[in-house]
Amino acid sequence: MGPRPRPGGAPAGGCRPHAAGRGGHRSGRTFPARRRLLAGAAAPHLPPHRAARRRHPHQRPTASSRRYPAPGELERHLAGARPHLAPGDEEFIRATAKKAATLPAPDVVPTHGDFQPRNLRWDTAAGSLYVIDFERAEWGPAVRDFVRLSDAWHGRPDLLQAVMDGYGRPFTPEEEAQLTVLSVLDSVSGISYGAAHGDPELVERGRRTLALLRAAQRP
Repeated sequence: MGPRPRPGGAPAGGCRPHAAGRGGHRSGRTFPARRRLLAGAAAPHLPPHRAARRRHPHQRPTASSRRYPAPGELERHLAGARPHLAPGDEEFIRATAKKAATLPAPDVVPTHGDFQPRNLRWDTAAGSLYVIDFERAEWGPAVRDFVRLSDAWHGRPDLLQAVMDGYGRPFTPEEEAQLTVLSVLDSVSGISYGAAHGDPELVERGRRTLALLRAAQRP
């Protein structure tokens, strides 16, 4: 999860700065975004993180260069999350991770990595939306930036439709499957990090997401 909190600078565009929170810090970097960004079309339009440009200055990585989960990543997160998992969660997590190996490699684009409402700022005077906190930005599948937005549209088909309108089309079956995989991995890593750093809200969010994903998989 995120690095140790530290103070961030003031965002541009007249937006109020966001205070550092538990589980990550605010970089102080802001970028103006189109209004449709709220609907989830972030990944194709966001500039790559400086670190990503350093690693890949002339070309973006190939789709196969980043598979999920990375070797050892799942076991590390499960070790920290296991005491907080519900019965059947670990089996579901492992089955989902195994299924990930059968999915076609996704196209990769610049992604924000922590794209959620708390990292969006609306500047009323300028009529512009700004995105903050690019510390987790990297090349990845476009659906990566929908993982932490999915809570917002659960049980709200009107909001889901707004997301699809902003994205420009519905998710493909491959994107749906990739989103499920990324959401499961984000949940277990969040539970592990939250448990280790005294963040019960993060633990609960991960548990809730796993419960929703498991319910959606049942016939």
